[in-house]
Amino acid sequence: MKITIRKANEKDFFAILSLVKELATFEKALEKVTNSVEQMKNEKDFFQCYVAENDKNEIVGMALYFFAYYTWVGKSLYLDDLYVKESYRGKKIGTKLLKKIFKIAKKENCKRVRWQVLNWNKSAIEMYEKSGADIDDEWSNCDFDENGIKEFNL
Repeated sequence: MKITIRKANEKDFFAILSLVKELATFEKALEKVTNSVEQMKNEKDFFQCYVAENDKNEIVGMALYFFAYYTWVGKSLYLDDLYVKESYRGKKIGTKLLKKIFKIAKKENCKRVRWQVLNWNKSAIEMYEKSGADIDDEWSNCDFDENGIKEFNL
């Protein structure tokens, strides 16, 4: 089976959003996905994505990222989602996507690559540790959803 890693385009947004929803289902949080293809089109300048495509032109994986700035180190790449369809796992597709992300980070002179992994996702943690990632269990996420942003009041 031949897998091609290529830069995503607007025509891929439906497939990308489907993968995002598969990932959210895997993470037991599908109800939190509020994004849409239309929203992705409107906000396409804020993210970039690479997809893994099989020889039938089916998108079977993706790595969606954006550039961020962290005060301690400077320009960084934040990998928001790395996902491979379940039936395609174990074929090094996730590794290929991760290699692409690091190639981009090097080319863009990033000082850090960061992403999150759920503490119960043991297979992902093993892959990340195998690649040399430092997995931090000290920091906690702080999130406000759209409604929380509107209602924020100290």
